[in-house]
Amino acid sequence: MRERGAREFGRGHYPFIVLLHICFFASLLLETGIKGYPLITGWQLAVAVLLLVQMLRYWVIFSLGRYWNTRILVIPGSARIRKGPYKHFRHPNYVIVVLELLLIPLIFKAWLTLVWVNIANSVVLYFRIKQEERALALLE
Repeated sequence: MRERGAREFGRGHYPFIVLLHICFFASLLLETGIKGYPLITGWQLAVAVLLLVQMLRYWVIFSLGRYWNTRILVIPGSARIRKGPYKHFRHPNYVIVVLELLLIPLIFKAWLTLVWVNIANSVVLYFRIKQEERALALLE
């Protein structure tokens, strides 16, 4: 996308997103390892919901097509995507991320991880969505 003149927004917060996800998995492994990897009662239902959430992620990726990436890149003047989940939600991928960060620790009874990662993710998403809104303004 950069070779087509894409502008990047939110470059400064991107390392925090990467760090958050690395710390999430490290915390999950540490907390569940200490506890002996317990699963919640009804974990099968939670895993089924998690699989549905992953299907939603692929819907997001396929809807964005060649524009999908993990950074906020927009080509000024190009049309905003308004199909698939983007017909109903402005930021559907963040709904998916929130659901993942709730479900995965829940499945393993990793309560500390569930709390801290969702608080941290809320802060990161606050800044991320502000930057994404700035970027989307170029397309509207």
